[in-house]
Amino acid sequence: MNPMRQISIEKVTLNIGAGKDQARLEKGIKLIQTITGLTPIKTFTNKRIQEWGLRPGLPIGCKLTVRGKKALELVKRLLEARDNTLEAVNWDNEGNLSFGIKEYIDIPGVKYNPDIGIMGLQVCATLKRNGFRIKHRSIKRRLIPKKHRIKKEESIEFMEKEFNVRVNN
Repeated sequence: MNPMRQISIEKVTLNIGAGKDQARLEKGIKLIQTITGLTPIKTFTNKRIQEWGLRPGLPIGCKLTVRGKKALELVKRLLEARDNTLEAVNWDNEGNLSFGIKEYIDIPGVKYNPDIGIMGLQVCATLKRNGFRIKHRSIKRRLIPKKHRIKKEESIEFMEKEFNVRVNN
Protein backbone atom coordinates (compact mmCIF):
# COMPACT_ATOMS: atom_id res chain seq x y z
CA MET A 1 0.00 0.00 0.00
CA ASN A 2 1.16 3.51 -0.78
CA PRO A 3 2.44 5.11 2.48
CA MET A 4 0.69 8.38 1.58
CA ARG A 5 -2.69 6.58 1.61
CA GLN A 6 -2.34 5.15 5.13
CA ILE A 7 -4.91 6.46 7.59
CA SER A 8 -4.06 7.26 11.21
CA ILE A 9 -5.63 9.05 14.18
CA GLU A 10 -4.60 12.69 14.37
CA LYS A 11 -6.34 13.61 17.63
CA VAL A 12 -9.07 12.65 20.07
CA THR A 13 -11.23 15.36 21.63
CA LEU A 14 -13.30 14.80 24.78
CA ASN A 15 -16.13 17.26 25.38
CA ILE A 16 -18.63 17.82 28.18
CA GLY A 17 -21.32 20.48 27.88
CA ALA A 18 -22.68 21.81 31.16
CA GLY A 19 -24.77 24.83 30.16
CA LYS A 20 -24.90 27.50 32.84
CA ASP A 21 -24.70 24.96 35.70
CA GLN A 22 -21.24 25.65 37.20
CA ALA A 23 -21.38 22.67 39.58
CA ARG A 24 -21.86 20.32 36.61
CA LEU A 25 -18.93 22.03 34.86
CA GLU A 26 -16.60 21.38 37.82
CA LYS A 27 -17.72 17.73 37.89
CA GLY A 28 -17.00 17.51 34.14
CA ILE A 29 -13.48 18.86 34.64
CA LYS A 30 -12.87 16.26 37.39
CA LEU A 31 -14.23 13.52 35.13
CA ILE A 32 -11.93 14.32 32.20
CA GLN A 33 -8.97 14.54 34.59
CA THR A 34 -9.91 11.12 36.00
CA ILE A 35 -10.15 9.51 32.55
CA THR A 36 -6.99 10.98 30.99
CA GLY A 37 -4.80 12.36 33.77
CA LEU A 38 -4.67 15.69 31.90
CA THR A 39 -6.32 19.02 32.71
CA PRO A 40 -9.09 20.17 30.31
CA ILE A 41 -9.85 23.77 29.38
CA LYS A 42 -13.16 25.56 29.84
CA THR A 43 -15.22 26.64 26.85
CA PHE A 44 -17.02 29.97 26.94
CA THR A 45 -20.15 31.26 25.23
CA ASN A 46 -19.90 34.00 22.61
CA LYS A 47 -23.62 34.72 22.19
CA ARG A 48 -26.31 35.98 24.49
CA ILE A 49 -29.33 33.65 24.65
CA GLN A 50 -31.73 35.04 27.24
CA GLU A 51 -34.08 32.05 27.22
CA TRP A 52 -31.24 29.78 28.34
CA GLY A 53 -29.67 32.31 30.72
CA LEU A 54 -26.44 32.55 28.68
CA ARG A 55 -24.31 35.66 28.28
CA PRO A 56 -20.94 36.23 26.56
CA GLY A 57 -17.97 35.05 28.61
CA LEU A 58 -19.92 32.51 30.69
CA PRO A 59 -18.17 29.10 30.95
CA ILE A 60 -20.51 26.43 29.54
CA GLY A 61 -18.35 23.33 29.09
CA CYS A 62 -14.92 21.79 29.03
CA LYS A 63 -12.84 19.96 26.45
CA LEU A 64 -9.51 18.20 26.07
CA THR A 65 -7.54 17.28 22.95
CA VAL A 66 -5.15 14.32 23.08
CA ARG A 67 -2.66 13.47 20.32
CA GLY A 68 -0.08 10.78 19.57
CA LYS A 69 0.25 7.42 21.32
CA LYS A 70 -1.88 8.54 24.25
CA ALA A 71 -4.73 9.22 21.79
CA LEU A 72 -4.52 5.66 20.41
CA GLU A 73 -4.68 4.15 23.91
CA LEU A 74 -7.56 6.45 24.83
CA VAL A 75 -9.59 5.51 21.73
CA LYS A 76 -9.19 1.82 22.52
CA ARG A 77 -10.47 2.35 26.09
CA LEU A 78 -13.36 4.55 24.98
CA LEU A 79 -14.44 2.10 22.28
CA GLU A 80 -14.48 -0.69 24.90
CA ALA A 81 -17.03 1.40 26.82
CA ARG A 82 -19.27 1.05 23.74
CA ASP A 83 -18.46 -2.70 23.38
CA ASN A 84 -16.54 -1.88 20.16
CA THR A 85 -19.89 -1.29 18.43
CA LEU A 86 -20.80 1.92 16.63
CA GLU A 87 -23.47 3.09 14.22
CA ALA A 88 -22.82 4.23 10.64
CA VAL A 89 -24.20 7.67 11.55
CA ASN A 90 -21.24 8.18 13.93
CA TRP A 91 -19.06 9.06 10.91
CA ASP A 92 -19.17 12.27 8.88
CA ASN A 93 -18.41 12.51 5.15
CA GLU A 94 -14.80 13.55 5.86
CA GLY A 95 -14.18 10.26 7.69
CA ASN A 96 -14.11 11.67 11.23
CA LEU A 97 -15.74 9.73 14.05
CA SER A 98 -17.92 11.04 16.87
CA PHE A 99 -19.81 9.13 19.55
CA GLY A 100 -21.14 9.57 23.06
CA ILE A 101 -20.62 7.63 26.25
CA LYS A 102 -23.67 7.76 28.53
CA GLU A 103 -21.95 6.75 31.80
CA TYR A 104 -18.23 7.10 32.45
CA ILE A 105 -18.20 4.00 34.67
CA ASP A 106 -18.45 1.92 31.46
CA ILE A 107 -14.87 2.97 30.57
CA PRO A 108 -12.35 0.27 31.65
CA GLY A 109 -10.11 1.39 34.49
CA VAL A 110 -12.42 4.20 35.67
CA LYS A 111 -14.20 3.65 38.95
CA TYR A 112 -17.31 5.41 40.25
CA ASN A 113 -16.58 8.66 42.07
CA PRO A 114 -19.39 9.94 44.33
CA ASP A 115 -18.14 13.54 43.90
CA ILE A 116 -18.84 13.32 40.16
CA GLY A 117 -21.97 11.17 40.17
CA ILE A 118 -23.18 9.67 36.89
CA MET A 119 -22.16 11.66 33.85
CA GLY A 120 -21.48 11.17 30.16
CA LEU A 121 -19.21 12.73 27.58
CA GLN A 122 -18.77 13.23 23.84
CA VAL A 123 -15.77 11.72 22.00
CA CYS A 124 -14.55 12.95 18.60
CA ALA A 125 -11.69 11.22 16.75
CA THR A 126 -10.12 13.08 13.82
CA LEU A 127 -8.43 10.92 11.19
CA LYS A 128 -5.64 11.97 8.84
CA ARG A 129 -3.37 10.81 6.06
CA ASN A 130 0.23 11.80 5.37
CA GLY A 131 0.19 15.11 3.53
CA PHE A 132 -2.75 16.63 5.44
CA ARG A 133 -0.32 19.24 6.83
CA ILE A 134 -0.81 21.35 3.68
CA LYS A 135 -4.14 22.63 5.00
CA HIS A 136 -2.57 23.97 8.24
CA ARG A 137 0.94 25.13 7.27
CA SER A 138 1.67 28.86 7.22
CA ILE A 139 3.41 29.10 3.81
CA LYS A 140 1.56 28.01 0.64
CA ARG A 141 -1.52 26.71 2.44
CA ARG A 142 -3.64 24.53 0.14
CA LEU A 143 -6.81 22.45 0.13
CA ILE A 144 -6.52 18.69 0.28
CA PRO A 145 -7.35 17.20 -3.16
CA LYS A 146 -10.58 15.19 -3.34
CA LYS A 147 -8.78 11.97 -4.22
CA HIS A 148 -6.63 12.27 -1.06
CA ARG A 149 -9.46 13.02 1.40
CA ILE A 150 -10.71 10.29 3.67
CA LYS A 151 -14.13 8.97 2.70
CA LYS A 152 -16.64 7.62 5.19
CA GLU A 153 -16.26 4.07 3.86
CA GLU A 154 -12.44 4.20 4.16
CA SER A 155 -12.72 5.45 7.72
CA ILE A 156 -15.15 2.68 8.69
CA GLU A 157 -12.84 0.09 7.10
CA PHE A 158 -9.84 1.53 9.03
CA MET A 159 -11.69 1.37 12.36
CA GLU A 160 -12.88 -2.20 11.69
CA LYS A 161 -9.35 -3.35 10.85
CA GLU A 162 -7.33 -1.44 13.48
CA PHE A 163 -9.73 -1.39 16.46
CA ASN A 164 -12.06 -4.36 15.75
CA VAL A 165 -15.10 -2.08 15.64
CA ARG A 166 -18.43 -3.54 14.54
CA VAL A 167 -20.60 -1.13 12.59
CA ASN A 168 -24.40 -1.33 12.67
CA ASN A 169 -26.28 0.31 9.82
